[in-house]
Amino acid sequence: MLPGLVVPPAGLPQVQKGDLCAIALLGNRAPVAVGVAAMSTAEMLTSGLKGRGFSVLHTYQDHLWRSGDKSSPPSLAPLALDPPDLSEEKESVQADPALQGDLRRLTLEGEEENGEVQRMCGEKSLSEASEDPSVRGLNPDPTDSKTLQEQMDELVQRCFLHALKCQVRKADLPLLTSTFLGSHMLSCCPEGRQLDIKKSSYKKLSKFLQHMQQEQIIQVKELSKGVESIVAVDWKHPRITSFVIAEPSPTSQTIQEGSREQPYHPPDIKSLYCVPASMTLLFQESGHKKGSILEGGEVRMIIINYVKRNDLVDADNKNLVKLDPILCDCILEKNEQHTVMKLPWDSLLTRCLEKLQPVYQVTFPGQEPIVKKGRICPIDITLAQRASNKKVTVVRNLEAYGLDPCSVAAILQQRCQASATVTPAPGAKDSLQVQIQGNQVHHLSRLLLEEYQLPRKHIQGLEKAPKPGKKK
Repeated sequence: MLPGLVVPPAGLPQVQKGDLCAIALLGNRAPVAVGVAAMSTAEMLTSGLKGRGFSVLHTYQDHLWRSGDKSSPPSLAPLALDPPDLSEEKESVQADPALQGDLRRLTLEGEEENGEVQRMCGEKSLSEASEDPSVRGLNPDPTDSKTLQEQMDELVQRCFLHALKCQVRKADLPLLTSTFLGSHMLSCCPEGRQLDIKKSSYKKLSKFLQHMQQEQIIQVKELSKGVESIVAVDWKHPRITSFVIAEPSPTSQTIQEGSREQPYHPPDIKSLYCVPASMTLLFQESGHKKGSILEGGEVRMIIINYVKRNDLVDADNKNLVKLDPILCDCILEKNEQHTVMKLPWDSLLTRCLEKLQPVYQVTFPGQEPIVKKGRICPIDITLAQRASNKKVTVVRNLEAYGLDPCSVAAILQQRCQASATVTPAPGAKDSLQVQIQGNQVHHLSRLLLEEYQLPRKHIQGLEKAPKPGKKK
């Protein structure tokens, strides 16, 4: 089903209806299912990633899998970080006569191509493969000071200390060990490297955390059967206090500066007023014409100067203003034209502002101001019911404040540990909405108010956050 599909930063791959596709989990390139595309990529995007996307033919742990050796899928890193281990492939082909026989029986496009495959497997020796820079990283020289396992041990401990020092807070405890690995340790892995505990001497996360518990850095407990959580952290431990976060390389800094990881700064939003045709006579004396954009303070000064210049202040009561024909035409209703002769100052100014057209100006840091008619729509947070009485949180109007709905969805998906999708907002042209499973208003409130520092008056629906349970 498409709602569970994670869209990569580069976008969905282009497929046509009926194409055979491999389905993999996030962070592992090894397929866990094989299916046929039920619609093309364009149709998936048009549907807002809703409905059936693939008809599954074969999955991990189905009857076909049980009839085999029942092996688990391998752990394959993304293509950019996982160059093929050519030496291992060649060793297996050269060492296993059965595989050599299989290669001889291959018929790709004829006997000539079959011969080319065999020559390619035999041309390059193992010594040449070890000199290949793409292989050298995976098969280090035995004379190297550290083995692959030792390097992975260092990486695991580095990500562990980095996560505790920079990401985990006391309020996050107790923290599931699986969440700690997936949401914190993996995000602290340096660019260009792949964290894989199976390749370390610890082999399992639980064993590594037990080792850290023995060093009295953390305390792990089994709060529910079979599920472990980190319940305490000694942030004053020498290993955490002495840990130094490595500075990112100049290349990675350049990439981050030009990407969406650049820090977000809230826009400056001003409420303005536009002079309509019906009010031009009142404002033309001050040099303004139809369509002029004014701030509220400027409008008040223009009205006050107009009244004083035309000697309209009531002689008996300075708080009243006599209405001349221009003021009558501009601010009075038709049924008031012959009945209302004077107005208090505050009523005069309020009526004048109400007759002007509302306009708002949005200024993002380092950009030219953007002026639009009407009033800016607040970020709208609503709760909706879905199938099986499940709640979902829907967020709209993020684009008006310079927020990318896809980026917000990715952040919420990681923090809430819940599915998040981006779909076209109903009734709004070229606008998207973010939908997260469950009531996630509390997480949204922290993200929008504390991190993005948006004014509370521009966000509606924050009162729908779940109420904290009563303490027993």
